[in-house]
Amino acid sequence: MPVRAHRLRVTAENLARLRVVADYQFGAGAGAALFPPGEDLAVRRSTAGRPRQVLAATPQGARGVDDGKGETDRRDRRARLVSYGIDGRFTLGVAGGRRLLGAFASPRVRVAVGEESEPFVREGKNAFAKFVRRVDPAVRPGDEVCVVGPDDGLFAVGRAVLPATGMVDFETGMAVKIREGAERPTDEA
Repeated sequence: MPVRAHRLRVTAENLARLRVVADYQFGAGAGAALFPPGEDLAVRRSTAGRPRQVLAATPQGARGVDDGKGETDRRDRRARLVSYGIDGRFTLGVAGGRRLLGAFASPRVRVAVGEESEPFVREGKNAFAKFVRRVDPAVRPGDEVCVVGPDDGLFAVGRAVLPATGMVDFETGMAVKIREGAERPTDEA
C-alpha cells in the first residue's frame, strides 16, 4: 500500500528556519552544510501538515515516484537528511551525517569507535563505551552524533546516551543509541 506523503518544496523562509535550528543544535555552519543554497530539498509532512522529514535528491539524482496525489511508493529515491523530533530538534539521517562530517573538522559531532565495532554499528546495533576511542568533548546525553571509525569514515548516526567524559572513561554501558547504520562505501566492499 502506498505511503501518504505531503511534500512541499522548501521556500526561502523555511530554508532560513531550517538553517537556524541546525546552527543552534550542531553549531555555526551546520545549517549551510545540511541545507546548501540552490539544492532541491523537499519537506515530507504529516497529514496534519506538520513537518516530519527534510529530504534531498540522492547523489545519483534519482527522483521519487509521485502520482500527483501525494502518494509515493517504495521506489522513493530521496535521501533523508534530518527528521523533526517532537522536541523541535533534528534527528540525523545518514545523508545528513555525511554532510556534517564534511563540514566540520574532527572531533566535532563525532564519536570514534574501534574497527572491531564496525560490522555491528553499521548493522544498526548500539555503540558501547568500551569501544569508544575519542569523542567530541562537547557531546552531552541526548545530542545527535555521527559514529565514525578510526579513519573518520561514517559508520552510523544516533543519539548520545553518555556525556563525552563518560564515553571515554567507562568500560561498560551504551555510549550511543544507533538510529541508522551507514552502508559500507562501494570502493571498500
